[in-house]
Amino acid sequence: MAQVLVVDDEPGIREMLRAVLRTDGHFVRVAASGEEALGVLSREAVDLLVTDLSMPEMDGVELLRRACQVSPETPAIVVTAFGSKETAIEAMRHGAVNYLEKPFDVEEMRLHVRNALSTRRLTDENRRLREHLAVHAEILGRSPQIQRVRELVTRVAGTESTVLITGESGTGKEVVARAIHGASRHAGRPMVGINCAAIPAELLESELFGHVKGAFTGADRARPGLLETAEGGTLFLDEIGDMPSAMQAKLLRVLQERTLRRVGGNEEIPVDVRVVCATHQDLELLVQCGDFREDLYYRINVIQIAMPPLRARIEDIPEFVQVFAAKHAQRMGRRVTGAEPAFVEALTGYRWPGNIRELENVVERAVALSTGDLLQYDSLPAEVTGPAPAVAGERPRLAASMDIEKYLEEERRRYMSAALDQAGGVQTRAAERLGMTFRSFRYFAKKFGLTGREAGGAETGEAGEAALEPLETPAGRG
Repeated sequence: MAQVLVVDDEPGIREMLRAVLRTDGHFVRVAASGEEALGVLSREAVDLLVTDLSMPEMDGVELLRRACQVSPETPAIVVTAFGSKETAIEAMRHGAVNYLEKPFDVEEMRLHVRNALSTRRLTDENRRLREHLAVHAEILGRSPQIQRVRELVTRVAGTESTVLITGESGTGKEVVARAIHGASRHAGRPMVGINCAAIPAELLESELFGHVKGAFTGADRARPGLLETAEGGTLFLDEIGDMPSAMQAKLLRVLQERTLRRVGGNEEIPVDVRVVCATHQDLELLVQCGDFREDLYYRINVIQIAMPPLRARIEDIPEFVQVFAAKHAQRMGRRVTGAEPAFVEALTGYRWPGNIRELENVVERAVALSTGDLLQYDSLPAEVTGPAPAVAGERPRLAASMDIEKYLEEERRRYMSAALDQAGGVQTRAAERLGMTFRSFRYFAKKFGLTGREAGGAETGEAGEAALEPLETPAGRG
């Protein structure tokens, strides 16, 4: 069953079409004017528009032109009086898929409606396939965490909701924003990005909203801002947590009113832009501290996508290595067929504070420094390797000097932190993964400042020391 909107200023035609299409199982809305029809299109999902061409105030051609802006994927059938084929052809230039002449045959109308809806279903299926392919092409990895991200991106891409992407620096927030854009109705239009932390506060307003001639010293001509440049597309606001408070108020107005005013100007300019934001900061904490507007936070946090750190998805590292190695090998004119086992082992044992961005830099370095077809362990930087891992049957290769106790402590901390990540922060489960007793794990968690929670949900670590019993040693009495 489809939702069909019938628009005609003649009540008899409206009711006749309502009755005919309801008989075929469709849900039918009717409107007596173009303005009323636009209101329905802006509020509801309409599968097919059937409109008369000759109507007072707003004719069918103007309705189609404006309907393309409000609901661009909704096909239309136009009904025209005898002898006005030229007008009907003009309507088809504005998105109509077919037309009928009055008086029309009811069976012919039914046939046109079936064909239009069949084409719409095929279009929707193709769009969903493109969305799926676009998302999987952009977002790499097979870990459960990233599969959930992909599923969420696929579901939200087809909506017009504002999206907030959170996560540490270098986790791929901009990649997710590109995937959302590529799988949305805005894909054929520009995606424009700006880093709110990289633009001085006094220039950010002009960058986003543009300015009129004479708005300030040096403004010798009018200039559109990024919001206008992204018309019909997507605006990506990276590091929105660093946006000055005055700009936050102006952005909130744009999101609510869908209009902007250039710096120094009075004209209200309508904008049709999908807004995607990203931040590595805790916006809720910034709101509590008064550094971020609460009303803007709720306006941009309609749908939140949290990007996991690379250390929580180490099983995705080999795929990233393959992709990054191919990319940089092609750029450098090198041949790379794989990587040494020790190379991959070192990467999966490192905590990656710089996340995917740091991993790509390390792989690029390895492509440049490796001497054969395989990425070599010796091409890795010291901070990634630490002391070299032992190869079965061989003595471990040692650095020129090392503090074995400090190294073992750091290894313990790294493995405990990784176990906590993989156990969802539950210390009892993390302890089981490492073969440690819970008391021993809890002791070292406190010592290393690792934050987790017990099975019952109480937090432990620096932020929750009250939840820990006093312990002298990991083997102390309980």
